[in-house]
Amino acid sequence: MKTYTRVLTIAGSDSGGGAGIQADLKTFAALGCYGMSVITALTAQNTKAVTGILPISPAFIAEQMKAVLSDIGVDAVKIGMLHSPEVIVQVAKTLTEFGVTTIVLDPVMVAKSGDKLLQDEAVDALKSYLLPLSSVITPNLPEASVLLGRSVETLADMEPAAEELAKLCLGAILVKGGHLTADESTDLLYLSEHEQHFFPTARITTGNSHGTGCTLSSAIAAGLARGLSVIDAVAAAKDYVTQALQMGAVYKLGHGHGPVHHFFNCWQ
Repeated sequence: MKTYTRVLTIAGSDSGGGAGIQADLKTFAALGCYGMSVITALTAQNTKAVTGILPISPAFIAEQMKAVLSDIGVDAVKIGMLHSPEVIVQVAKTLTEFGVTTIVLDPVMVAKSGDKLLQDEAVDALKSYLLPLSSVITPNLPEASVLLGRSVETLADMEPAAEELAKLCLGAILVKGGHLTADESTDLLYLSEHEQHFFPTARITTGNSHGTGCTLSSAIAAGLARGLSVIDAVAAAKDYVTQALQMGAVYKLGHGHGPVHHFFNCWQ
């Protein structure tokens, strides 16, 4: 019998379909993986704004995780929106209980619309409980700033920020440069003080960039689940997101930030 490559996303639901659980599952499917989900919060969301958030209790989040992990199992886990310290502690506890070791953490804090998605007191819990468990973390510049409690704004800021984050996370650090003002969007993959890799990418002019962070972290998780090294998983994920942005630029959906085209390799 054949087996699936199994990837679980633990994140919030985006009713508009462009980010969160929906983007994660689309990415897993597009990259040949069997996707599963644990929903941490429901959002009322479209291309323009997040108009409401309904948190799921830590106990029921744990119940979802245990249902999947005790039966189907996972080859990798992607973690996105976790809204409270209690949820963060519960997720970390359950992952440890089941011995999950391949974890990609996207520290989602602010939606593309600017709406805040993470409680202030949850930041310390994230640093204490989940960063140490993670194989890869993928903060953008504002998220790196929040995690470190200081400004991270330029390309020159990225390497020292990654070095400092590496003290909290035993895995790899991918500092995303989408908020840089240069013509290129450069990401930094920090593996150790002796090994760093820069990934410069030409900026794509498009209003359809909703869900890029979710999509990138999910693509990395899919690559790791399929046995790729961290460097190769990040490179493949970057290529996938770039093409999804390029192919999605010609579409119109909603009246705000539209989604990327997750299934460009299947239909256009």
